[in-house]
Amino acid sequence: MNVLTEFFYVFFFTIVAVIFAIVAVILPKLLSPRTSGKKTFTTYECGIEPFGSAWIRYSIAYYLYALIFIAFDVDILYLFPVALSYTRGSAVYEFYSLLIFIIILLLAIIYAWGKGVFQWKRKTP
Repeated sequence: MNVLTEFFYVFFFTIVAVIFAIVAVILPKLLSPRTSGKKTFTTYECGIEPFGSAWIRYSIAYYLYALIFIAFDVDILYLFPVALSYTRGSAVYEFYSLLIFIIILLLAIIYAWGKGVFQWKRKTP
């Protein structure tokens, strides 16, 4: 078999995905109404009239929580395919390598907990 017949479905689904993406971008541009009024460029906050400036400073704690969430989320996403590979009767050293990975994650959580990262500090006026 040549490479083209082996990867025909991959190419087909890639082309279909690109077509769907292009249609999803171009079709609303063609069908959407072209009106602009007084409130076109104002900030929309769930139907509530906006008040104050949209350019406010957030506490660094928000970013810290976001970074920790992303780091552990990526690690958990790594664990799903690894856990599925154990259903095929993998070697013992792979289990130990996964165990070491989880222990490192637990140590990171314990370190962050000890530093007080998971405590929400409120500002008092």
